[in-house]
Amino acid sequence: MTPGRPAGTILRAGAVALPVLAVTHAAPAVSAFGSLRNRLMPRLAGQGRLDHVALTFDDGPDHLSTPHFLRLLEAWELRATFFLLGSMAVRSPGLVREMSAAGHEIALHGWAHRPLLWRGPRATYDDLARARDMVVGLTCTPPRFFRPPYGVMTTGAHVACRRLGLTPVLWTAWGEDWRKRATPRSVHDTVVADLRGGGTILLHDSDCTSTTGSWRNTLGALPRLLDTCRESGWDVGPLRDHGRHVPEGCGR
Repeated sequence: MTPGRPAGTILRAGAVALPVLAVTHAAPAVSAFGSLRNRLMPRLAGQGRLDHVALTFDDGPDHLSTPHFLRLLEAWELRATFFLLGSMAVRSPGLVREMSAAGHEIALHGWAHRPLLWRGPRATYDDLARARDMVVGLTCTPPRFFRPPYGVMTTGAHVACRRLGLTPVLWTAWGEDWRKRATPRSVHDTVVADLRGGGTILLHDSDCTSTTGSWRNTLGALPRLLDTCRESGWDVGPLRDHGRHVPEGCGR
């Protein structure tokens, strides 16, 4: 106890401080609201040059589903950004190397797919650092981008990103492809409803946190979605080609 200060005063001060700390921790979570994010936080939303659309996938790699996406993208001569979960990458290290060698951009989705709101700053940093170190060990290239689970950032996540040299990027359009009721057509139409030149598309190449088999709807939607982008005059590619300079890594 602080000398000369009554216990009641200290308790009251703590009662005031705790809500303030909680608000400070959670304040960045406002960026999870898509319309607000796209309007007020264009960089965080992933808005880039107007003739380009960034194609991104979350929750992989999955040895059952990701190779199907790699083959489709290879057939279209396209590259994408894959936000990997460390807990999935550790199961398929060879697949991570294959994705990187094929020219796809490897980014971080953290180690475990858990809301950052329930983690403190130290736990958040440890989670990101563990995933980052694994990616560097497998690809020789430090990842540049980070996307938080559920799209919810915290103050601790922003601090961890600065320490680890990561740039947080969310999305401007998604396919809601994780839902049980999703179909290839619904995934396409949901993306296109919000997609503009310079936008970033969020899809999933794994169903590890989604409805079982939902990746098949995403895969089925991709050809039509890519056609739509080309008909609109937009190039499709990874975030590194989206108007930001990203240093090339080991041997790349």
